[in-house]
Amino acid sequence: MTTSADAAPYTFPSDLLEAQRAFVGLRAELRALQARLPWSREPLDGWEPIEEHGRKHPGREASEGWTEQEAAENDRLWKKLREAAAAVSCHKHWEQFQGAEAIAARQALKRATLAPAGTLTPVDRAVTA
Repeated sequence: MTTSADAAPYTFPSDLLEAQRAFVGLRAELRALQARLPWSREPLDGWEPIEEHGRKHPGREASEGWTEQEAAENDRLWKKLREAAAAVSCHKHWEQFQGAEAIAARQALKRATLAPAGTLTPVDRAVTA
């Protein structure tokens, strides 16, 4: 099946590209923060690993919890990430796509924000069923 997507590369409005880049950056920033934080937001005791019915359940060391600043930064990043996700997913640009083409266009946006200068390959343009 040949579609307009096969004939020409997807083009994206600059505000949509900017919103997608913001989303990717915020997600990376949030993940980096969470990787540094204790496993539990609140102070909690840990537990020993156990084996039950042939399945191993790993234990956890006690968590001292997060500081107020760490919790506030986590909450701030989550809020901004949700706003960026809404800006991307609710953008008017998506109204022109249906079905598999919408999925392909969304994937192309993800790759376009990773590619230098918005260059897209034929794979980015392909619409697969």
